[in-house]
Amino acid sequence: MTLSTDFDRLSLPLADDFGTTYGTRETAANVRVRIADESGTVGVGAASPAAYYDESVESALAVLPELLVVVEDVGDPHAQQRIERRLRERAPDQAAARAAVSIAVHDLAASQQSEPLYRRWGLDPDTAPTSSYSIGIDTPERMAEKAERAVDDGYSILKIKVGTDSAERRSADSRAAEPRDDDRARVAAIREAAPDARLRVDANGGWEPEEAIAATEWLADQGVEFVEQPVPADDIDGLRAVSEDGALPVAADESCVTADGVPRVADAVDIVVVKVSKCGGLRGALQQIATANAHGLETMVGCMVTSNAAIAGACHLAPLCEYVDLDGALLLAEDPYDGVPMPEGRLDLDAVDSGTGAVSR
Repeated sequence: MTLSTDFDRLSLPLADDFGTTYGTRETAANVRVRIADESGTVGVGAASPAAYYDESVESALAVLPELLVVVEDVGDPHAQQRIERRLRERAPDQAAARAAVSIAVHDLAASQQSEPLYRRWGLDPDTAPTSSYSIGIDTPERMAEKAERAVDDGYSILKIKVGTDSAERRSADSRAAEPRDDDRARVAAIREAAPDARLRVDANGGWEPEEAIAATEWLADQGVEFVEQPVPADDIDGLRAVSEDGALPVAADESCVTADGVPRVADAVDIVVVKVSKCGGLRGALQQIATANAHGLETMVGCMVTSNAAIAGACHLAPLCEYVDLDGALLLAEDPYDGVPMPEGRLDLDAVDSGTGAVSR
């Protein structure tokens, strides 16, 4: 089989500025991959490289020619184990670039068989959990406005970004046992604006263990379900302390990048966050989910702020997970792709005719 490939950069404007502990941005920088067979069937994939994993759009674009040579040499999108093994050998430190290729390969293989990806994996689309909708760091007033708008649009689960003030203190070599009032005010404002919403909190490593433990007390009072990555990624002892001494379940994101990282956090957290872009592909994500389950942990499939060309592939992992956070494309002002329909956060995988469901507009 002869395959043709190409790739490019996507700069996608956001509907609103989106703030996390890593800063505030107005656009999402993506790489896009397309793989076509001789009949003209096309598989598409994308990814958003993250600086905190030492990746960038530039580094992804630099390695993609080599990765796509692998795909062309193998010549069969159904040979996914062989392809992804060779991709890791060529670019072990460029997970996002490999993920974009992996998604495109899976999309093409499923499309060639005229079936949706979840069906190739034998999964039940009706078991996919409802996705959360993320509220980026801003003033409490602005975050409350965004939360109210999301609820009005039908989203019943909100994921609240917090932690910037703590990150600023850490950079100034200051330590405190209590989080600043900013984060408390943010969560309280959202709870007032959305009294019936389910809330989850993501600190992106912005707190120290002592303040994270204290934060779980008042977060629990606000009805928050769990806290994601409360302490820095390399502080596994801190994660364990928050899990043991805090009042909420704890999820690991940056602390658990691939399946290999699961044993390190298995006794320190309750939930592992799985992202295709940090796993290096869909096979890697499947492996991380299975490894987490084998250690008695729940999983949440998450995403970066990215195109439906990336999100659609991750949607097919949802039936395997207890939680879903796949709103990345919903945060965009413009996207060249439609994806898996997600009315009010509910993934409609049944609507996918073939492949991942990413369709060029």
